[in-house]
Amino acid sequence: MSSKDYSLVERALIKGKWDPQIPTKTTPSIDTAKLIVDREFKEALTSKAATELFKPASDNYSQSLEKILDLEAKVQNDDSPDAELTRLAIAIACLQAFVQINWTGPDLLVKPLDLVKGDSDKSLGLTDDTIQSKAISELAFAGEPAYHLAKHAAFLRFSQLLLNLPYRHLQTVPWWRLRTSLIHEQVLDDPVSFPEDFQTSLEPLLSSCASEPELVARIYLELGLLNHYQSKDKSAAEYFIKSARSTGLQYELTGALGKRTKFQVTELSQLVLLAESQLPQDDAVSDVASPQKEGSASETHQDDPASTSTTNKLPETLALNDDTLLEQTEFTSSTPSERGHSRLGHIDPSSQPALHPLDQSILLSLCLNVRNTSPSHGLTTEQMSPYVSRVISHPRNWSVHTMALLLRSRLESTRTRTVERSTLQLQALIDQMPTADSTVQERLLYVYSIPLPSKWEMEKELAARYLSLGVVKSALEIFERLEMWEEVVKCYAALEKPEKGISVVRDLLEGRKEEAETVLARAKVGSSERKQAADATREAKLWCILGDLESEKAVEHYQRAWKLSKGTSGRAMRALGGLYFKQEKYNDAIICLNKAVKINPLITRSWFILGCACMRVEDWEAAKDAFARCVAIDEDDGESWNNLASMYLRITKKADARDGSEHATDDEGPSSTEIGINDEKETTADKSSSDNSASLDNGATPRNHSQDSVPFENKLLAFRALKQGLKFSYDNWRMWYNYMIVSMDVGELQEAARALGRIVEKTGEKAGTLIIDEEVLDRLVEAVIRAPADPKEALAALPTGPDGNPIQNPNEGHGLFRPVAALFEKTILPRASAPRVFRAYARLHSWQGHWAEALKAYLDGYRWSMGGTIEKGEQDIEKWREGVSDVEDIVDVLRNFGPKVEGQDENKWRSQARSIVRTFMGRTRDFEEEKEWEKLKELLEELK
Repeated sequence: MSSKDYSLVERALIKGKWDPQIPTKTTPSIDTAKLIVDREFKEALTSKAATELFKPASDNYSQSLEKILDLEAKVQNDDSPDAELTRLAIAIACLQAFVQINWTGPDLLVKPLDLVKGDSDKSLGLTDDTIQSKAISELAFAGEPAYHLAKHAAFLRFSQLLLNLPYRHLQTVPWWRLRTSLIHEQVLDDPVSFPEDFQTSLEPLLSSCASEPELVARIYLELGLLNHYQSKDKSAAEYFIKSARSTGLQYELTGALGKRTKFQVTELSQLVLLAESQLPQDDAVSDVASPQKEGSASETHQDDPASTSTTNKLPETLALNDDTLLEQTEFTSSTPSERGHSRLGHIDPSSQPALHPLDQSILLSLCLNVRNTSPSHGLTTEQMSPYVSRVISHPRNWSVHTMALLLRSRLESTRTRTVERSTLQLQALIDQMPTADSTVQERLLYVYSIPLPSKWEMEKELAARYLSLGVVKSALEIFERLEMWEEVVKCYAALEKPEKGISVVRDLLEGRKEEAETVLARAKVGSSERKQAADATREAKLWCILGDLESEKAVEHYQRAWKLSKGTSGRAMRALGGLYFKQEKYNDAIICLNKAVKINPLITRSWFILGCACMRVEDWEAAKDAFARCVAIDEDDGESWNNLASMYLRITKKADARDGSEHATDDEGPSSTEIGINDEKETTADKSSSDNSASLDNGATPRNHSQDSVPFENKLLAFRALKQGLKFSYDNWRMWYNYMIVSMDVGELQEAARALGRIVEKTGEKAGTLIIDEEVLDRLVEAVIRAPADPKEALAALPTGPDGNPIQNPNEGHGLFRPVAALFEKTILPRASAPRVFRAYARLHSWQGHWAEALKAYLDGYRWSMGGTIEKGEQDIEKWREGVSDVEDIVDVLRNFGPKVEGQDENKWRSQARSIVRTFMGRTRDFEEEKEWEKLKELLEELK
C-alpha cells in the first residue's frame, strides 16, 4: 500500500467511518482496522495478530504488565508500515473497548484475559483478577490512584503500552496518545499534569490536515478538553474557539422576544443562541434520529410510525410537566429586518436549522467555558442554558445528546421547579448505559469530543444530588456500592454518625471490611499476604481519610500514608502541610507543601497555602512564585492576585553603599507603596480536611518605610496583578483600596480615582463604615490644579507628538479633572460630610475660578469642622484651640474669596465672618482666660 492509503486508514480510525477510497485489496492490518471502525472489538482483540502481541513473555507474574508482555522485544525487528498499523489498530481497539464498558455502554463481550491467554503455557497462572489488580496499580500516576472499580482497566493499560512503542511511519499516533490521556485523566482521583506536550506533537498533523476542517476542529476540541480537565480554563477556552473557527461554526448569544411561562401575556426579551453549521450535513451521523423539539421523545413522533425506530435510539428526554413553566421558551418569529445587522439575522429563533454533531460538541464545550470563566451567580446559568437548549432541540448523536441532557440536568438542579426533572433525568441517563438502544458505532463516534463522564462519575453525581436534597441514605447506598469511602464518611457525618465513618475506614485498613480490589488481590492467601498485595496508593488514601477524621492522630496517619506510598502520595503531603500551617509550624508546612506541588502541581489550594507559609517566614520570593502558580492555574482567584501584588511590593532593592549599585533583598518590612495591602483569604489545607484551615491578616500596612526601596517595575507588576484580580473580586473593597494605593504610586491617578469611588460606594452601604482616604483625595486634587486652569494655556504647555498635536496626560491637569470632579459630585459628597473633603472640593472650584462654589464648599467644610460643631460647655482646651484655628481659617477664606464672588458686596462677607466669630465665642465663653481669646476679640474688631 502507498503512504496515502495508510493515511486514509488512519483517518478512518480517527473519524470512526470507513472511507470508500481505501483499496479493496486488503491486508491483515486493514482487516483489523475495518473491524475497529465497525466496532467489532471482540473479533479484533481475539485475532491472531492481537494474541501474538499479548502472549506473555515471562511467567514471573510479580512483575509489571510491561515486563510480562515485553512488547518492545516483540516488535523491535518489525517496523514496517503494515506492522505499525496493526499495532496502532489493536491499541485503538483496547482503548475503545475500555471506553465502551466504562463510558458509553453497552456491555462488552471480551475481557483482557482473552488477549493474554492465547495458547501459551506461560499464561496459565494469569487470571482476570491479577491482571485487573496490576492494571489499576500501574494506572496510578503522580501520586493519584486510579479508580479501583473501573471495569477491565487492563484494556487502558494495554493501549498505553502499545502507543508508547516507537512509530516511524504513522501520523496519528500522537492523537491517540492524547485520547488515551483524556481517558486516563478521568480515571484518576484528582487531575494531574502529563509530561508530554501534545500541542507540539500534534503540530505536523495539524499541518497535514489543514484542508480537512473537521479533523482540525477535533484536535483543537480534544486539546481544549484536556486543559479543561486540568482546570486550565483560559487555554481550554482558546482551543474551543479555535475549534469553532475551524469548522466555520457561526454562533451568537442574543435576545429575542418570547414567553417562558404558560400564563405570560407580555412577551419579554429572552436569551437565545443563534447558531449555524458550515460543515456538510451528509453522513453526519450513522443511525441518527430525526430532529425533535425538546420534550418527551416518546411523545414527539407518536403519529409517525416511520420515525419510531430511530427515535428509540436516542436517550430519553424527560418532560418538565410543570404547571407554570413552558417546556421551552416560545420565541416570536422574527424577520431579518427586526434582527438588525446581525450576521445570523436570517435565522428564526423558534425554528433554527439542525447543527452538525461536531458543532454541537463545540457548543457544549463553549458552555463549559461560560461556567469556568464567569462568576458564580445566577447569570451564569442563564448564559449556559441557551447553549444547551440549542443542542437539545435537534438530537443528532446519542453521546452528544446524552451530554446535553446531563448539562441541562446540572443547570436545573438548583431550581425548585426543575430539580425533580433534574434528578430523574440523571437517573434515566445512568439507566440507559447498559442498554442496546443505539449502535456502539454511534455512541463512540464523538465520545472524545465531549466531556462525557464515566459511569461511576455519573452515579457519584446522582448520589451527590441525593445528598443535596437530604436523601442521605440513598446517597450512602450508592457511595458504598461505588466504594467511594471519602463520600461515605461525609454521609455518616450528615447523619451525625462520624464514629461510623471512622469505623468503616479502620475496618478497611485492618482487613475486617474488604474492597472489591482487595478481594481480587487476595487470591486465597492469608490476611497478612492480602495486605501486602493490596494497592499501596489506595491504602495510602485511606490513611489520609483517617487522618482527616482523627485530628489528634492526624500527623501520624498522614506520615504513614506518605511512607506507605513510597513518597508518591501528594494528598498526604497536602494534608500534612495544611495541618502544620494551622499549627503555625510554617517551615515544616513549606517542606511538606513543596513535596505536594512537585507531585501534583495542578492543585491551586496547595500553592496558595505554600505562599501563605512563605509569607509567614518572610520568604517573599518563594511566596511570589507560589501565588504566581495559583493564578496561572486558576485565573479568577482574585485573592491570589491580591497576595501576588503584595509580594511584588515586598521584594525590594537597596543601594550598595560602596558603589551605588542596587541589589535585590527580602526587606524585613513592606515599603511605603504597600499602603493598605491586605493579605486575606480563608484557605483549606485539603478539600477533605475542613479543619486544616488558615487565614491571613486583614490589616493595613503602615506608611512609614523608605520611599525608594521598591523598584518601579515591581510596583508596576503589583498594579497589573491587582487590576487583573479585581475582574474576579469586583466587590472586595480591600482589594480596591490596595489598587488605589498602588495606582497612586505608579502614576495611574485616573485609576486611583476610580478605585476611591468604588471604595466609597462599597463601604458607604452601611452606616458608620464609610472609608475615604483623604490623603489620596488631596493628591488627586493637587494633580489636577498643578496645570494651568485655562485649557488653551494648558494645551500650549503640553509636549507634542509626531503629528504635532499636544499629548494630553489622563493622569494630571484637565485630563484628570473630569473623573475627579465626578468622584466628588456623584460619589463622595452625597455620602460624606468631612471638612477635609469639602476643602479639597473647594480647591478644585477655586482652580476653575468658580468663587461662589468654592466659598460655599469652604463654608460647608467649616460647618463640619471642630469650630462649627463645638458644643456649649466644652472643657477640652485642645479641641477649643483647634476650633479657634478653624475660625481663623474660614475668616481668611471669606476675606479672600468674598470680594471675588460676582454680585456680592463687601458687607455680606464681613457680616458672615462676624456671625461665625460671634457664634463661636458665644459657645465657648468658658475659655475667656486663654490667650487665644484675645485673638478672637481682635479678629471680631477687624471685621467691623
